[in-house]
Amino acid sequence: MGFKLPIIDISSFVNKESQESDRLLVVQQIRDACLVHGFFYLVGHGVQQELIDRLDSLSRLFFQLDEETKQKYRMELGGKAWRGFFSLGGELTSGKPDMKEGLYLGQELEQDHPLPIHGPNLFPTEVEGFKATILEYIDQITQLGHRVMEALSLSLNLDSQYFSKNYTADPLILFRIFNYRTQVADDASERWGVGEHTDYGLLTILYQDNIGGLQVKVPNQGWIPAPPIKNSFICNIGDMLERVTGGLYRSTPHRVALNTTGKDRLSFPIFFDPNFNAKVRPIEGIETSDNSTERWDKSSVFSFEDTYGQYLLKKIGLVFPDLKSQALDTTNNPIKPTAY
Repeated sequence: MGFKLPIIDISSFVNKESQESDRLLVVQQIRDACLVHGFFYLVGHGVQQELIDRLDSLSRLFFQLDEETKQKYRMELGGKAWRGFFSLGGELTSGKPDMKEGLYLGQELEQDHPLPIHGPNLFPTEVEGFKATILEYIDQITQLGHRVMEALSLSLNLDSQYFSKNYTADPLILFRIFNYRTQVADDASERWGVGEHTDYGLLTILYQDNIGGLQVKVPNQGWIPAPPIKNSFICNIGDMLERVTGGLYRSTPHRVALNTTGKDRLSFPIFFDPNFNAKVRPIEGIETSDNSTERWDKSSVFSFEDTYGQYLLKKIGLVFPDLKSQALDTTNNPIKPTAY
């Protein structure tokens, strides 16, 4: 059957009353997953399937709207908050357009928030209940993210609140709703739903519908599928967790195949990231192992000295180059690093 990603029951961290032995088992399972490939499924997460199904249904209604209507919420109107809709092929990975359209969202914040990538969302008013459902989903997954980070802290023999104290008491939460329209395969060119990449932050929590297409590059195994599993999320660690752990835990490349199934595919990734102003540094006393020569993009997660926000801005400026000058204009928004 080949290599399969592990399935981890996180309920002992979600429920207040749980056996210590159950928590220790989860900690070990997460450590093993992060040491091997950095991907795992989560079950027992406590997020109601009704909420997920409602988000799925409302998202499909939005993507079924005509292009002119969807363009009323285009990212150009989101300014430096980096929120809104982008059309099919409007996002680049490794300089190539992804075969998906999407809606960029995040924590609902004030219009005059001083930081880039912070501010109000552009909620489509044509879909009744969409705003409330999105905000409820962001809140529930954010709470789940805190619980997973507790387990990750313990997996590194740290205090359970290590990440919360240093980076995620006020995390940067970014949410995407992606629609991979079904395509006709073109043998003349290599096209992907999303090209090969790693995620930038600490933790990604993804819900995917029943169509599938996600692929993970596992060391010594090559590309393997990460198919949908009912009532589960799939998690992966990002570049900042690789940086914090000195390379002990590696952010794993992944991609999404071109959707040729005849049906549109939805996915809901939430990125649970360090505070924008945080200076992310390796755990004190940990040995650093830089594998930049082996990484998909040949870059090092240890080479920058700025805040996480500055790292993120440079990365996403490559994803949406046409919006770079608008969304990355921080001249009037000085960023003060948070002490580690």
